Amino acid sequence: MAFERVGVVGLGTMGAGIAEVFARAGLRVIGVEADAEALARGRGHLERSTGRAVDRGRLIEAEREEILRRVTLTTSRDDLSDADLVVEAIPEILDAKVSLFEDLDRICKPQAVLATNTSSLSVTAVAAATGRPGRVVGMHFFNPAPVMRLVEVVGTVVTEPGVVEEIAGLARRLGKTPVTVGDRAGFVVNRLLLPYLNHAAVLLENGVAARDDIEAAMTLGAGLPMGPFALLDLIGLDTAYEVMCVLFDETRDRRHAPAPLLRELVTAGLLGRKSGRGFHGERVVRPEAGRASVVTYRVEGEGAGAVAERLAQAGFKTSDDPDVVLRLADRPVVEHAVRLPRPDVMVGVHLVGERVAEVAATALTSPAAVAAARDLMKVIGRTPVPCRDRAGFVVDALLYPYLNDAVRMIEAGYASIGDVDAAMRLGCGYPAGPVETMESVGLDRVRDGLRALYAEYREPSYAPAPLLDHLVAAGLTGFPRP
Repeated sequence: MAFERVGVVGLGTMGAGIAEVFARAGLRVIGVEADAEALARGRGHLERSTGRAVDRGRLIEAEREEILRRVTLTTSRDDLSDADLVVEAIPEILDAKVSLFEDLDRICKPQAVLATNTSSLSVTAVAAATGRPGRVVGMHFFNPAPVMRLVEVVGTVVTEPGVVEEIAGLARRLGKTPVTVGDRAGFVVNRLLLPYLNHAAVLLENGVAARDDIEAAMTLGAGLPMGPFALLDLIGLDTAYEVMCVLFDETRDRRHAPAPLLRELVTAGLLGRKSGRGFHGERVVRPEAGRASVVTYRVEGEGAGAVAERLAQAGFKTSDDPDVVLRLADRPVVEHAVRLPRPDVMVGVHLVGERVAEVAATALTSPAAVAAARDLMKVIGRTPVPCRDRAGFVVDALLYPYLNDAVRMIEAGYASIGDVDAAMRLGCGYPAGPVETMESVGLDRVRDGLRALYAEYREPSYAPAPLLDHLVAAGLTGFPRP
């Protein structure tokens, strides 16, 4: 089917961005809003977005004017009668979407495709409200739509053969990379991303580490473009909460239950950037720990020699009767501490990437030893991330379950390795997809880390996916590709 005339219903930031994407590709666009005031806001979104593109040299003024001329704005849904495709971008309320699709089914020509931009709701439930369920799909763009390259194209069990590929072809025409998937809550990106963000809120609430330390661990240590709490504020805490509720309703997996802290903030109206305050938004004053007076130290564990050499070059001395014992590990270290004559001097240290050192205090560790370990990590050029002595500390506790979710998604045949990696790179701006990350870290290391998390928390979803176990048992260092 040739898509030349496209409708977009809902011209908020996302809907206006989708309309701009279609117009940039040369399609005629009909933008629909509920009333004149909302329509004026939608026009403003379009004008500001294309204006920024001109200011940044991505468009010239003549191109901007042509894009805006291709968009017709209206408050009448009846103007969509000749559209080849209509995409809705209204709020994530199922009843509202169902009502809209019932109306679109009456208005639009029989061969038109109706698409929902939902990020989490059931496409099947929306399709069932129409007399053309075979021509209803999900077309999930990412914000900001003119910039983000990913589009998730979602088919249902009743989608007509060829419709999903037609929409995927249109996405390519728009300059996007389509990932085609089935109708499961969260699709690919949100199904992998939101549990990770929710888990970060759980770690914060449980006092495993402080907000800014978790942010530093995941940006400086794991190399992600944004910390979990900054990203939650950007997405909107209410949106994240709603997606987690949808995931939990489908899976009944305890890990998909929204964090109580997330629910509390949403109830209080602290929704992130849209409300001016969420996890961030006000200055957090943290107590100064003071500088430790480190006289002597000892380093234990894998990699101890390299750390000791760096500290020796800085003038620090090793000793069997030290002020602090640094135990290099990525597992809880309390069992090592209790074997010491002075268990209060042991601190767990996990070096992450090239820039971060997680500094883990056991129940026995003294504040002075933590301060000493923190300062020693600064000496070797690392950013210290204080945390509690728990399996995975911060980075692995957040990263490995996300990677395991990706393995389960691939194992179930829901999405291919290439699609899963592309979805997270293009949809979230991650430097690598989950499979690429696992192969870089080491499949055996990820498997062992998950086993440690499962042993500590007894959370079934932390148990390594069977496919990961089998790959490691076979001695493979990567996932087989077709």
